[in-house]
Order: sequence, then structure tokens, then C-alpha cells
Amino acid sequence: MKRFISLALISTIFAPYGAIATPSRNPDKTVNCDILVVGGGLSGVATAYEALLAGRTVCQTEITDWLGGQISSQGTSALDERPTQRAKQFYSRGYLELRSRIEKKYGKLNPGNCWVSDSCFLPHDGHEILTTLLKDAEKRGRGKLQFFPNTVIKELEISSDGKIINSAIAIEHKPTASTPLNTYTLSQSIEDSYRYENTSKFTKNIIRFVPKQKSKAGSNAPNWYVIDTSETGEIIALADVPYRLGIDDRSYLEPSSSSATNDQYCPQGFTYTFAMEATKDPQPQTMPSFYQQYSPYYSYELKRLASFPLVFSYRRIWSPQPGEAGQFGGVKFTNPAPGDISMQNWTWGNDYRPGTAQDNLIYSRQQLQASGQLQPGGWLGGLRTDALRKAEENAFGYYYWLVAGTTDSQLGDGTKQPQPNNRFLSGLNSPMGTVHGLSKYPYMREGRRIIGRPSWGQPAGFTIWEIDISRRDYGDPYYAKTLENKEYRRLRAALSGLEAASVLSGQTSAQSAMRRTRSTIFPDAVGIGHYAIDFHPCMVNSPPETPGNKERPGERRGAGQAYPFQIALRAMIPQKIDNLLVGGKSIATSHIAAAAYRVHSFEWSAGAAAGTITAFALKNAIAPYQLVDNLPQPEPQLQAVKRLLQQNGNPTAFPDTSIFNQNWEDWK
Repeated sequence: MKRFISLALISTIFAPYGAIATPSRNPDKTVNCDILVVGGGLSGVATAYEALLAGRTVCQTEITDWLGGQISSQGTSALDERPTQRAKQFYSRGYLELRSRIEKKYGKLNPGNCWVSDSCFLPHDGHEILTTLLKDAEKRGRGKLQFFPNTVIKELEISSDGKIINSAIAIEHKPTASTPLNTYTLSQSIEDSYRYENTSKFTKNIIRFVPKQKSKAGSNAPNWYVIDTSETGEIIALADVPYRLGIDDRSYLEPSSSSATNDQYCPQGFTYTFAMEATKDPQPQTMPSFYQQYSPYYSYELKRLASFPLVFSYRRIWSPQPGEAGQFGGVKFTNPAPGDISMQNWTWGNDYRPGTAQDNLIYSRQQLQASGQLQPGGWLGGLRTDALRKAEENAFGYYYWLVAGTTDSQLGDGTKQPQPNNRFLSGLNSPMGTVHGLSKYPYMREGRRIIGRPSWGQPAGFTIWEIDISRRDYGDPYYAKTLENKEYRRLRAALSGLEAASVLSGQTSAQSAMRRTRSTIFPDAVGIGHYAIDFHPCMVNSPPETPGNKERPGERRGAGQAYPFQIALRAMIPQKIDNLLVGGKSIATSHIAAAAYRVHSFEWSAGAAAGTITAFALKNAIAPYQLVDNLPQPEPQLQAVKRLLQQNGNPTAFPDTSIFNQNWEDWK
């Protein structure tokens, strides 16, 4: 039985956020782990999956009560895939198993009959499928999984030399008897969940995570690992290792950057998704009290997208009866039918895109210091609670615009027509599993991104850059005009392969240099990904919903197609701390590269690498950085772990990856 909440009540449930957390109390229990995985998204699940198959004891924390991140708690249960990779089924073994179980669950891979993907499904089923997947891996590998839902990391105990996380303190929150879990929006509950004391909303358990095994005598290798697969890079912020946020400086490595200097307040937008159901008859639609504040933002965006049936079927996650065939702007789909459920994730809709120091969501290091969150006991998750609140309001308002709105900020009057035959789905049994109807956590496209350790060719710290993956035509006069002559020559040299020295010396002109037609091949590749460089840019003015506001100029220049790419192990190893590894969206990529390194199959591949590498490191008493510290010289143990990944069905390179293969046109 579905439960619904009136939008008229929504504007009354937001409360101001409070003060810094109180000092710690003694832990209620201590838990032993080989590997502590922080975050239950796809990368975290993949890490646990491989570690369990390797027989390891895994502790996993997750701020919500669902595993799956993008496909569950964030509501984006539509697998982002590229046609060629999907046709060849060239994915990590766990991701293939996930796809197989989705198909087995419904009898087909696409129960939503959406057109954005080959697989759109219900978020709560994503959580259930992954829960079973990990239980099966636990049995097969004889590992042990201890899952801690509704749990956040509060403090880290780091060794005196700063190289090892010795333990981690976590807070598990449980609802009080009067209010079920998932009643409150994230903005109402996030700071409470990071406080030690019990409150009117939650009771707390304090957990201390420690290594399961003692360090081997005579060995300096870590005896356990912490893997940051959180959505925003929480542990790298809390551990205070070097990282980037937002836009990088324009350079020959990132030539399409929208700024000559970095801008840490302009990452990609984030989204609270929600589900809506098509109905036979018109439904009562109540305007939220805050609607007029956000209505100047909403739009179909482009004329070729200005169709409600097209938008509804775009990410439709449930379609029990096939509707009539439809077409708009060259896109074919089936029209919504009563009982169809659509998940909404739209750029000029429920995306929230702050881009200034006054409204950014993910606090920079300077903002964390100023707010006291880097002080002992001060960590509150590193996010601006008010940005979460406004994003929630923006999402509720977008639903009302879809069903009752008549304005369009980008296309003008006469475009938008009311669509009253729909209802907003909410309640604990609804697709999002929340009383309020929004996703439990926003869909995060970009978080903090580590700067890897100094490496051969990158003395300032390893990073995967735009030019490592982009198919863009850098012969475009824009680049010769925008970059300084020296930088432009370095750009063309970096892309010219064997001609690089000749280009740098001036023997070959920059304009005539050949350009490689593949992504960079990394000797320490431990995973793969393929997706377009896809931007949801921040807005210029604060707040984002300001009438007439514009996207950050130049941000979409870096967007476009990418070659199939690799995940370098060096991109997963942070500076300073030897037993911390990074998966998911916080690996060492640039702002532009991160726009491709963020989708479902990539997250899984990065997690599979993290789980395999840490299990290998524990078995062989070696730290991950030691696998790559002598590159470009041969690294026998690096080759051993790469062979292990490949033998286990976790590819580290696409077929025919070679410096001699210059034809990637088939990889659409």
C-alpha cells in the first residue's frame, strides 16, 4: 500500500541547522576489520564484493539504509552505458552479475521501458539485489561482511607519523519510537546523524573500527585498509590529504577549462530525484509555498526536448502495460500509460547547481577549517546543510512545474502545458522509500578528487586529465588562440605520441603534428570505463534559481565524446596516508575527466580494483603505493595484481588496447 504526503505540508518541514558536535563519548562496541569500506554506493559494494570473494572480513558503513548509491538511495536507477561496451558486455564480473539479476528479477532488463538506458528499474529493488549479491559473495569466498547502515564516520585516529589510520570512530543512528526512519529529509537529519548525543530524532551507537590482524613482525606494511567510496570524498577531507574541488586551471592538460584559474566552488550540479505515477484521471495538485522562488529556473531546456511524454518516458522505471508509440524531436518512445512510474533527473529541473562560495554544497578545505569541522570531534559531513534544503525545495517545486506549470525559463511562454494526470509518490513503500518522496541522498556527479602522489611525468601529483580521454579536435583554432604558445605546443606534443620530442623542439610544427586517436594507456591500469564527458554546469549567480541566471560560460566546451579509458592505480592512492585507498568519484581525475569517470560501470570497476588490491596487499604484506613507486621501471607485483584482476573477470584494458591501435571509431 503506497503512502503519500501532500506537497502543501512540505514547506513546513525544514528547520534551521545547529551547532558543532559535542565531544566524543566512549564507544559502545569495537569491531574488527581487514577492510573498512566507507560508503555503500556501487563502488563500495564492488569493493566489498571482491574482498569477500578473497575471504576477507569487510566492515561497510553507509549513511542511508540502502546499498547501491546511484541505483538505490540516490534514485538514479537507470544504468548509464555506452552502446559498444554494452553490446560486447565488456564489464567487471560483479557488474555483469548485477545486470543479470536485474533481468532475472523482472523477466526483462528494462521493466521501465525507458529510452535513456537499456535498464531502468525500481530503486528499492537495486538495494535488495545488491544485498543478496554480497551475501552470496560472502558464502562463496568465505569472507565476512558486517554492514552498518545509517552509520557515518566521525573521527579518525592517525599515527603520529601521519601515515596510518589506526582506527575510525563511527556513529550509527536509529530512529526514536515516535518517528520511522526515512521520515526526515537529509537536510533535516544530516547534522544530527554526526552528533554523538541522542536527540529527539535519533538514538546513537558509537562504534570503533580497528584492524582484525596484528602487524607482521619486521613488516611496515599496513595490517588493514580504509577505502573511501563515499559520495563526496568524506574521508579524504577528514584525513586532510591533498584534493581538488571544482574547476581546474586551464593548461595543456586541461585545455577546455572554463577558467584560467581554478574555481573550487563550481563542481557539477547535484540532484534530488523523485518518482511520479501517471494516472487515468486528473489529480489535485497543491503549489508548495516556496514554488515562486524556484519557478524562474525550470525549463524543458531545448525545443527538441519540449515534450512531457518524452520527459516522462526518459527515465521511466516501471511500465506494467505498454503504451502507444510516440515520437518527438527524433526520439522514439512509448507514451505514458496509467500506472507507469517515472524517476525525474532533469538538468533545468531538479538539478541544483550552486557555484559560489556563498552557496556551494561541498565545503572546501578553507571552509571546513573556518567552520571547525577539521577540529577534533567537529566533523559534520562537510556539506552545506542549507544547500541541501534548497535543493530539496527545488525538487518538490519541479514536480509542481511538471504537472501545473506554464512557464519555461529557456523557451519562453507557450511551451509548457499543465499535466494534471500524475501524482507524486511518497511514503515508506514508495519507489524512493521515504515519507517525503525524495531520494534518501542526492545524486552526486562530482565530489572531492584526490591529487595522487608525485609520479613520473607528474611531479606535482598524479591526475587523469582531459587530454587523457577526450576525442575533442584540438586543432580547433580556439585552442591556439586561448593557450599561450608554449602551452599550445605542449598540448600538441602530448597528443602526438612518437612525434612529441620533435614538436617540443620545434622541428615539427604544432599544427601539423599527428594526434593520437585513443585514450592514454596507463602501465598501472587496474580498471576501465567508457562514457561521454557530460556536464551539468554550475550557475553564475547566487542563488542558482535567480531569475535569468546562466550556466557558467565555457563549462560545456569540455563536453563531448571520450575514448574508452582506464583507471590508473596511481589515481586511487592519496598522498600522506599509506592504508587509505580511494574508489568511486573521488579518484584523481580533473574536473573535465571526472565528467566521464562518474557512471555506474566505472564506479563498479574502481571498487573491484580497490577490493582486489587491498586483499592482495594484505596477503603479500605490501602497501599499494609500493606497487607503483618505481614506474616506469618494471613492477613485478603490479603485474601480478593486474593478472589477478583479469583472471577474476575484472578487465584492466579494453580489447586491442595498444599504442599501435589507432582505430577506436567502433567504440561509440
